[in-house]
Amino acid sequence: MALLGRGFALAILMGLTMGGTAMANDLITAAGQGDVAAVTAGIVAGADLEARDANGVTALLAATHANRVEAASLLIEAGADVNAKDAISDSPYLYAGARGHLEILKLTLAHGADTASVNRYGGTALIPAAERGHVETVATLIAAGVDVDHVNRLGWTALLEAIILGDGGSRHVAIVKLLLEAGADPNLSDRDDVSPLAHARNRGYAEMVQLLQQAGGR
Repeated sequence: MALLGRGFALAILMGLTMGGTAMANDLITAAGQGDVAAVTAGIVAGADLEARDANGVTALLAATHANRVEAASLLIEAGADVNAKDAISDSPYLYAGARGHLEILKLTLAHGADTASVNRYGGTALIPAAERGHVETVATLIAAGVDVDHVNRLGWTALLEAIILGDGGSRHVAIVKLLLEAGADPNLSDRDDVSPLAHARNRGYAEMVQLLQQAGGR
């Protein structure tokens, strides 16, 4: 009888675990689809907010991937971790910053985002935001105190990426201006000792050249 009792208890426990896993998976799917009703139901039912799929993605990160603002807001308000990283070191905060998902980014910043955290390239959220031309995102991250002179594993800062990987257009010019006004070092060179000014000159980015020279670039 004792063995039977233990077996019955184990079966119940396994059923609860499987049920919890299914509920968590459903929450991740619902979050990625922006299904607010299903996300709300999952939260109310006690689904594990930090459960992960095969790629280490949480429900909040799934919502962030698809820029599902309302779903992300519900999860964050329910206590989802804005710094939880997946298998490739993306977190909701880092991904929102890199992709210019501004509303979600601001939510993560208001709920404990680690502004010193880095992605798989060793870069802060500011660096890919600068590269991709997300002007308002860059301004938001600067205001949040992200280090403007952080150097990633490629040896590049946000300023260098805005010049090297940008297109020289108005968005990247505005970002270079924002970074310099925030105190970015105009003479912090890459690993080959090529300065931001030299990169801008080599690409014919006249407006960037002017901004860099005005900031003391050499």
